[in-house]
Amino acid sequence: MALPFYPQPKSKALHSKRIKPKQTTLGAISPKVRQEVRERSGGICEIRERCKGAPAVEQAHIRGRRIIDARTSAAWLRDACKACHTFLDTTGDGAVYKRKLREG
Repeated sequence: MALPFYPQPKSKALHSKRIKPKQTTLGAISPKVRQEVRERSGGICEIRERCKGAPAVEQAHIRGRRIIDARTSAAWLRDACKACHTFLDTTGDGAVYKRKLREG
């Protein structure tokens, strides 16, 4: 059984409205949220598992981008130095630490 073919003009196909946002859109950090996190941390790493308060150069999601179901807020981010961000994202202990942060 062949499925029906419903061609669309390119103008309609290129400008269609997506109902559900993409995961990359949900995980994106807006400038407003980025500023809130930076003000909260004072520019110092909030994780402090691999450093003793190094300057924060990145912002780490404490909830994985794959499971985010709403736009990223300041509550789901922590300012982090490179070493601590790598720890969170690449080690099993980092995953456990993120779970503790999420639970409070």
